[in-house]
Amino acid sequence: MKTPVNQMSFVAIAAVLSLSLAGSALADSSTVVQPTLLAANASMDKAEEAVSDTWITGKVKSALVGDASLSGLDIKVETNKGVVSLSGLVGSDAERDLAVTKAKAIKGVAAVSADGLKSAE
Repeated sequence: MKTPVNQMSFVAIAAVLSLSLAGSALADSSTVVQPTLLAANASMDKAEEAVSDTWITGKVKSALVGDASLSGLDIKVETNKGVVSLSGLVGSDAERDLAVTKAKAIKGVAAVSADGLKSAE
């Protein structure tokens, strides 16, 4: 079916005009939606942080338990904002140092606190 050029031009012009009008109408309503989007972004940041801390804790614990030269089951691991805290009792100062080294090697770890990790020596 052939459509006259004038009719196609009219349809194209109408489409462009409607998009420009719709854009201005949407721009006005975005100021109402923006606070909601900001709140959603803040919630997502908190959720991502919690997931990251949980992921780091799991990876550190796995690294400690997986090393035969460590008593990984006796080491408690907690993570807050990328800072890993190790606590518990290990057999020696060398085990304590190895646990800290293993924890620092995990991606996402910002720092390691081993103040609560005591050696039996």
